[in-house]
Amino acid sequence: MYPELWSIDQTVTILINSDGDEKSDMLSFFLTWIVAAVSLIITANIVPGIAVVSFPAAMVAAVVIGLVNAVVRPIITLLTLPLTVITLGLFLFVVNAISLSLASWLAGAFSIGFAVNGFWPALFGSIVLSFVSGLIGRFVNTSTFE
Repeated sequence: MYPELWSIDQTVTILINSDGDEKSDMLSFFLTWIVAAVSLIITANIVPGIAVVSFPAAMVAAVVIGLVNAVVRPIITLLTLPLTVITLGLFLFVVNAISLSLASWLAGAFSIGFAVNGFWPALFGSIVLSFVSGLIGRFVNTSTFE
């Protein structure tokens, strides 16, 4: 429907819809986290202008992206709602690029090893990250562990 970056919403849904089996819930949480990190590494290899130093850096960057998507992105989406309606939802691509750039800036502030160099890499990177994350997510089904 709308282009989205990987978000922590999937993880929160897994924990909220818990059946009480903490072991399978934690396994689903870590599996979702690993899928996000692998998606980020693949995106960095596809899109020039996005860099991830190592797999641990990708793991931390995935957390940063998830936090930005859970906290900041809804606020940006709400503030830009009129522009999103006028552009028939296409402005959400720009919102995703802003979210990815903000996550990169936060990662750079803490020397994590994740960088996005400019608006266009952020825009294309958010599209590729959404596609790769969705593709890998279809192959790795977390509901099999529940």
